[in-house]
Amino acid sequence: MAKEEVKEEMAKEIVASQEAADEPSSAPAPEEAKKPKAKKKARRAVASGQVHVLATFNNTIITVTDDKGNVLVASSAGGSGFRGSKKGTAYAAQVAAEKAISTAKANYGFEKANVSVRGIGLGREAAIRTLINQKIQVESIKDVTGMPHGGVRPRKAKRN
Repeated sequence: MAKEEVKEEMAKEIVASQEAADEPSSAPAPEEAKKPKAKKKARRAVASGQVHVLATFNNTIITVTDDKGNVLVASSAGGSGFRGSKKGTAYAAQVAAEKAISTAKANYGFEKANVSVRGIGLGREAAIRTLINQKIQVESIKDVTGMPHGGVRPRKAKRN
């Protein structure tokens, strides 16, 4: 009987010491008192903005910005898990656009967009179609693909 009582007392002491270690002390440590608390960044609501689609033969990049042009979300076919020649496909552009728009909707409440499309890749129409399917109100679609004017410099004159 004496051994059992001693064991019970020891067990109670161990439990009490563990509970005391788990509870925070009332006075903070000097290191903790000096550290400033990080302020949580306020989530801003951006209902309308711009969507930039860069569709090349090798990749498609979708960037969602606010009206001033500050980037909110960016996504690409390569960042969505596609590698090699699959990055340039319409399906890869669709997946990248879904990823960008769903993130913009969840984090910023994105609803309306002016779309600007650059490039001649397969992802042009797929990305715009995905925007419409994601219930984004598309106000305008603008093609901003660069056009050469004046052409390239001519070759030097042939001398015989």
